[in-house]
Amino acid sequence: MADAITGGTTSAIENELKVDEKTLLGQWRKKAYNQNAEKESLRHFWNDYFQIEKSIYEQLLENPDEVVTGTVTELADKYDVSVETMTGFLDGINDSLIEKNPIETMTEDTVVNLGFDKERLYKNMVDAKADWLYEIPAWKNIFPEKKLHELYLEQKKSGTIVKPKKIGRNDPCPCGSGKKYKKCCGRNA
Repeated sequence: MADAITGGTTSAIENELKVDEKTLLGQWRKKAYNQNAEKESLRHFWNDYFQIEKSIYEQLLENPDEVVTGTVTELADKYDVSVETMTGFLDGINDSLIEKNPIETMTEDTVVNLGFDKERLYKNMVDAKADWLYEIPAWKNIFPEKKLHELYLEQKKSGTIVKPKKIGRNDPCPCGSGKKYKKCCGRNA
């Protein structure tokens, strides 16, 4: 996401733009990931979007067990945003939904739902490094502080690559023979 804000190119963004520009999703991605836009206008666009996104999530988290449904246009009206912005929101929340929406093919009249898995949504917000979302006060009404911390750490650890300790040639062999690794199991390695 940071690359999109600063105007850098990444293969993920290029893949996102391969969506048909005639669809709602294609129009959203063309605008949101426009590589030809000035950095400042793109930064302004994303800052505005993040405020709108936070507002929608605050409303959704007030009643987290209520599944909001409606057409894309109806939801845009309900949250007082443009259809294009609602499309971006639906694109962002789709991985956290219990039942995914057909975002690749949806039109303004497509019925969509916002029934989300609470834990998955929180973890996806942490994964996206969206502190303005995972720090929304309503989360404390959904999960106890300890559970939020556990979910946060669980998500952070899932993205951490742990390299196993490399055995040196002159280290004792891990098989327990008492020989040096190079004279034992390391001979064939």
